[in-house]
Amino acid sequence: MTDLTITNARIVMRDEVVSGAVEVADGRFSEVGEGSVRAGAALDFEGDYLLPGLVELHTDNLERQFTPRPGVAWPAEAAVLAHDSQLAAAGITTALDTVRIGGGDKARPDHLSGMADAVKRAMRWGVLRAEHFLHLRCEVSSPDLMERLSPFMDDPLVRLVSLMDHTPGQRQFVDLGKHREYYQGRYGLSDGEMDDYVKAKQQAQQQFSARHRSLVVKALEGRDIALASHDDATVEHIEESVRDGVAIAEFPTRLEAAEAARRRGLAVLMGAPNLVLGGSHSGNASALDLAASGLLDMLSSDYVPSSTLQGVFLLRDGIPEMTLPRAAAVATANPAEAIGLEDRGEVAAGKRADFVRVREVEGVAVVRGTWREGQRVV
Repeated sequence: MTDLTITNARIVMRDEVVSGAVEVADGRFSEVGEGSVRAGAALDFEGDYLLPGLVELHTDNLERQFTPRPGVAWPAEAAVLAHDSQLAAAGITTALDTVRIGGGDKARPDHLSGMADAVKRAMRWGVLRAEHFLHLRCEVSSPDLMERLSPFMDDPLVRLVSLMDHTPGQRQFVDLGKHREYYQGRYGLSDGEMDDYVKAKQQAQQQFSARHRSLVVKALEGRDIALASHDDATVEHIEESVRDGVAIAEFPTRLEAAEAARRRGLAVLMGAPNLVLGGSHSGNASALDLAASGLLDMLSSDYVPSSTLQGVFLLRDGIPEMTLPRAAAVATANPAEAIGLEDRGEVAAGKRADFVRVREVEGVAVVRGTWREGQRVV
């Protein structure tokens, strides 16, 4: 039995845009094709785009809801609900919420460790609009990393683990001036506090990073969890990732790292805010430049949920050979496949009916509705 019929839509499929109709039954697309259905029997999209629901592998937005200002700890469940609403309103129907494993210093408040439990409580309530999983961001230089990681090892919500090292002076923050600007601006650290922070982080890296990276990789052996590297800056970083079984290179900071990732078969993920702003806030590689060189496989909203959809249309408009289906795939089918969620990310018969209604208004992509498993959530 058909639960929903949509007509007069520009359907963004894997390889083409088709003007036509879709039918949804039991939460999945049952029919997709050209043509229309009789008036009154369907939801008329009035020529708007019907895109697959966006699949988000790396969102820091939940952390922003937990700590909306330095020193402010927002109530946990309220933070999750606000986060979820923002994702769905941005067209994101599947989200891997990033949870930092390791840390708890002044710049990374310890109350953030409760984020995963808050997500699970909200899931039990049955009120979340998007489907949520977990992405564990393992700070390998953190002394307490393995202790904090252990409780998550058998958690079925964990779909991705990334190996991070935010030690000042390398990877994301080769430029110590940019590092100081970012952390002091965000967390209100004094010059003295910042100096102590940098020194402590550099000492911790020497003591823990290599050993913890090896232990995390070993802990994931035989588990159906994708592994990502983070902020690769050199060919040597990529080679290290290949040895560790990494499948995804998140936010490579230099062109040579992205090129090496492509040669070695790693999927390259970049932040959509980088694309929207025309470059990295840390002075690193441009997402648009990587895309123009054929080095971009996936987009992440990172810290701005609405940036992914905006980034899809910027890719279409900014790269001559980039069609809308190809641009959409970097935010839908490609990330879904990268973490083994092959039941979604595409408008095709048999796939989950996660989709977004989008209208372009004066060059801006506007979400007019979001559906998850055929049910409207926005």
